[in-house]
Amino acid sequence: MRSSPSLISIFSLFFVAQACSSAKIEWGPCKDGEFNTTLTVQCGTLNVPLDYTSQVSNESLDLEVVKLLAPVQPSQGSIQLNFGGPGVPTRELVVAVGPILQILSGGAYDLIGFDPRGTGKTLPFICTDNDFIKGQMLSEGLRSTLESDTMERRVWERARLDANICRSRGNGNKTGELAGTAFVARDIMSVAEATGEDGLLRYWGFSYGTTLGATLVAMFPDKVDKVILDGVQNAHEYYHAHADYEEWTDSDPIFSYFFESCLTAPPGRCALAALNKTASELERDAWTFIESVRAAPIPAGTTLIDAATFKGYILGQLKYTGGWPAFSSVLATLLYGSRGEAVRVLEAIVEEAEANGELGIDGFDIQTSLWAIHCGDRTVRLDSWEAQEADGVFKRLYNTSRLVGDIVAPISASCAQWPWRAKETYKGDFQVATRKPVLVASNTRDSHTPLRSAKNLTAGFEGSGLLEVNATGHATLNAPSVCGYLATVGYWLNGTLPEKGSVCEAPHPYAEYGWDNVLEEVTGSPALVVEKRALNRRGWF
Repeated sequence: MRSSPSLISIFSLFFVAQACSSAKIEWGPCKDGEFNTTLTVQCGTLNVPLDYTSQVSNESLDLEVVKLLAPVQPSQGSIQLNFGGPGVPTRELVVAVGPILQILSGGAYDLIGFDPRGTGKTLPFICTDNDFIKGQMLSEGLRSTLESDTMERRVWERARLDANICRSRGNGNKTGELAGTAFVARDIMSVAEATGEDGLLRYWGFSYGTTLGATLVAMFPDKVDKVILDGVQNAHEYYHAHADYEEWTDSDPIFSYFFESCLTAPPGRCALAALNKTASELERDAWTFIESVRAAPIPAGTTLIDAATFKGYILGQLKYTGGWPAFSSVLATLLYGSRGEAVRVLEAIVEEAEANGELGIDGFDIQTSLWAIHCGDRTVRLDSWEAQEADGVFKRLYNTSRLVGDIVAPISASCAQWPWRAKETYKGDFQVATRKPVLVASNTRDSHTPLRSAKNLTAGFEGSGLLEVNATGHATLNAPSVCGYLATVGYWLNGTLPEKGSVCEAPHPYAEYGWDNVLEEVTGSPALVVEKRALNRRGWF
């Protein structure tokens, strides 16, 4: 069944169009020192309704929008970006990752973005300003794990406590209902109207950004010009399930594949290959190490490395195969080196994570933004542990993935008891006919968003196409290939879709190969990507 826009969507869109049809973004220089780049960047502000569902309120919200100008001017329009999370601010990443996306869009489009509601500069969601309480929430709540049946109840009650802290000490009573995905979708359409172009939707979303994009497409199918959704979440589960089960269905197989592909890696690219062990033996020893730090955590720098922390580290490493040679060296030391060598390696990992803002307060703010957005969007809640059998949610997560299930359970516990609901949640399906075709993209092996999710979304969007890259990593952006490059550029420049059933081939996951290599093969010049290649290795998505 093809969905039709709801009455609230129709009426709200009418009022928004009336309010925004005359609004235009005035572009100018960004603040001094805001972006450390030599690229041509402009900034502007757009005033949008604070509450799109209210017909009486005049309250508004300023969106601070950044634009990275296309190398080829005049451009063919603007592509709006979202890098996922939810909870990841967008503005900084537009500039940081933009050079790669400029190449993948043929250099023909300006790239623009704003921090979504609940993140960064846009209506930031704050649980507490107290750093001591933040530390407690980080150590006891956000990094909890289901180490035993008794821990399940503790995780549940800790999530209840965290929700109460956010309600009593933060700004959630003012922001908690206003950070939902549907409102961000309306913000994006407001920006599309205010660029002074054609008012159509050109959008590129990664990870959670595909759920935002699917919502955009379903709410405004007649506005679609070109949309790429790369690394696809199950949008139905995102809104209507107690947990994102499907998201983690391929995590364990890809952890196994890490060891399997190591044994066929190019010489010198996988340290574990020199140990004369089978892939199953290597994986067995990795699990032995995980269980050992569950029983006896290792102090490393400012962090206690336990099973949950180390599993989270592994999950991050599975996102981008460009880091697999280094990851294999880390595991070789941890699994087969001395205690002193292991501690030194772990200390180096912690130091790098701190430098990247992945630990401490920066990580806390992204996590609480995730609560505000995802938990506010989720339509199902659990009234109590006993009445609703919440432990069944936890057990299903663990049965879905041994690697991930127990470390993502606290998020589900938080959402089940979250005190706020988004004022507008998209309640339709994702079976729509769009003005122009959507391109859905996925790697064959993605530890965060499996290929099956991309195939299901493609089936729902009439006339859409699927770009499958026979590679490993989270989103095709993290799996450089000439075929993927040509397909992506072809879509942005000409609207061309991949042939149905076709699969792009990519180099071996341990090969030394990045977007600079792709560009050199295609054009003979890698210079535009080389200076930004390190950003890929950080696994932004």
